[in-house]
Amino acid sequence: MEKSFYITTTLPYVNADPHLGHALEFVRADVVARYKKMLGFDVFFNTGTDEHGQKIWNAAIKENIRIEDYIEKNAQKFKDLLKELDIVKDIHFIRTTEPHHIAGAQKLWEIVSKNGFIYKSNYKAKYCVGCELEKTDSELINNKCPDHPNLDIVEISEENYFFKFSAFQKKLEDFYHSRPDFVLPESRMNEIKSFVSKGLRDFSVSRLKKKMPWGVPVPGDEDHVMYVWFDALANYITTLGWPEDMTQFNKFWTNGMPTQYCGQDNLRQQAAMWQAMLMAAGLPNSYQIVINGFVTGASGVKMSKTLGNIINPKKLISYYGIDAFRYYVVHHIHPWDGSPVTYESFHEAYNANLVNGLGNLASRVLMMAEKHLLQSVDISQESLPEEWHKNLLAFRIDLVCDYIWERISNLDKAINEEKAFNVVKDDVEKARKLIIKYVKELSMVARMLEPILPHTSKEIEKYILANKKPAPIFTRKDMIN
Repeated sequence: MEKSFYITTTLPYVNADPHLGHALEFVRADVVARYKKMLGFDVFFNTGTDEHGQKIWNAAIKENIRIEDYIEKNAQKFKDLLKELDIVKDIHFIRTTEPHHIAGAQKLWEIVSKNGFIYKSNYKAKYCVGCELEKTDSELINNKCPDHPNLDIVEISEENYFFKFSAFQKKLEDFYHSRPDFVLPESRMNEIKSFVSKGLRDFSVSRLKKKMPWGVPVPGDEDHVMYVWFDALANYITTLGWPEDMTQFNKFWTNGMPTQYCGQDNLRQQAAMWQAMLMAAGLPNSYQIVINGFVTGASGVKMSKTLGNIINPKKLISYYGIDAFRYYVVHHIHPWDGSPVTYESFHEAYNANLVNGLGNLASRVLMMAEKHLLQSVDISQESLPEEWHKNLLAFRIDLVCDYIWERISNLDKAINEEKAFNVVKDDVEKARKLIIKYVKELSMVARMLEPILPHTSKEIEKYILANKKPAPIFTRKDMIN
């Protein structure tokens, strides 16, 4: 039977330009997708844009632009970033304004409502437009959302439809018990278990159309549109063609270990709200939720336009190259805790680990091979190391890179100690055996880099097969301006 695997990122809102956090999530998911393809899986990789809701409506009004033109312009920015990140081949890009998604979200609503989990009631709450979430007083600091301190809390009082979230406490607790690694890392799993154990409150799943018209129409009620989270979460299955294409749905959702990357501020929505919605519709739950830590500026504060500590991913890619960018975000930003990022830290890692490390090693080995070997080395496919597999399966791409760069360092050390470049003067055959060993180890490094640095991996393997010294793979650069 053909093996299948489904992976998705969250869908970014189109109310702002793509930032480093978006790029980081895209690249991490892409590394996992490429790894699974190396193992022979048929992979469905989903991402896209979230295009409904209050914050997008407000942003279009602020720019004095038609909402349709606003979302079209900004959705294209995310498509362009994916192309620059080399994440376009075989990717599925869904937009929540697409007719099929809208129809699918409405079908999900109808099923959940028919099953008795949607009802109408009065809604009164404090609401953060930035999070698109209700906030309790205990979550606010000086009546401000800590994640969006520049926005005023909105007080909503109106008749809405509600989802019976409270009906799923026991079911979610049982599910978490049966799947102790459902959320990674363990600390986030403990966090969501604690949240659910304190009791669940039903949440609003609609807004009055006359107040906020930009949303998916509620089936059977022209006065309401869907709350953006109900609409947006449905994308993970509508992208598969659900509910019409059940063959593809079963292949990649029911049997494809559906795995989701998301930020730590999405934990509640992805690991509890969405899972309860799936249960309410009688659909299989996600397989695993992988939580990214926040990317921060030098001071350790989460990056935001308000604070002016944003790092522009396109600027880094344009100057250093795509593989340099991919390397940094998966190796030097901690997957669970996040890390501070500056242009200076990026530049330092680029020179130390790519120019002086990998690039210099490839040049040394292939220069010796070109000069002293009579033909290219047979690099028949040896099994990839268990350590490499283990960390990729655990979504610890940073540890995969640690392991690869340890082998790079060890190979450099062996070359310095064994001095094949001197041995060749007295014993050509002995020197050739050493050089062949170096080439084979370089080939193993290139293969392990394939899902992480795809262009660099191919470049190294190309020159190994040609038995030629490459032009510098990574060129030394001045500090970016």
